[in-house]
Amino acid sequence: MARRGPRWYFSFRSPYSWMAYRDLIGQYADVAEQIEWLPFWEPDEPTLEHLERNSIQLPYVPMSKEKHLYILQDVRRLTRARGLDMVWPVDPAPRWEVSHLAYLAAEEQGAGRRFIDAVYRARWELGDDISAPDTMRRIGKELDLDPELLAGAHENPEVREQGLAALDSLHRDGVFGVPYFISGFEKFWGVDRLPLFVEMVRARTAKLAAKKED
Repeated sequence: MARRGPRWYFSFRSPYSWMAYRDLIGQYADVAEQIEWLPFWEPDEPTLEHLERNSIQLPYVPMSKEKHLYILQDVRRLTRARGLDMVWPVDPAPRWEVSHLAYLAAEEQGAGRRFIDAVYRARWELGDDISAPDTMRRIGKELDLDPELLAGAHENPEVREQGLAALDSLHRDGVFGVPYFISGFEKFWGVDRLPLFVEMVRARTAKLAAKKED
């Protein structure tokens, strides 16, 4: 099996992943262009049943009340330090397949990065419900993509198959949270680890460039 290149796992649910995204494209655009972008989400019941039948167990643990309260404090500190304005979205009936499978559909059309930007803005800057197909439909119109394809991606059998492959990838990589960065055998978890990941990717790039010159 060929060795995979550097990559990061992101989630629309996580404020830390949103901040890592902003740091990545704002400060480390060269690295953003070199790495693979992979989605992470908590699957729904039909997906969980399929994963269990295939002996795929995701290392996701539900959040405690204490951790939730800490995150509220911590995110407030980190966004203030970055000069970011954010709102805490309300998720009345979260269905993470809606947005993450819509991302896979957008990526198939060559608009994955633009879709990520739009969904992060919708969730963390506007407070929109990204579990609502209507939100995906609106984003599709904004990006000049097929709005019905994005709104219905979570019910599309072909896109759901792509989603299963994406979940299998994070299972094989041992991903237990986001943002999660991988370069070679080195793994980095958390937005504060991004600079270390960037340093390693840049060093790898420089080494490969030097080899080409020899």
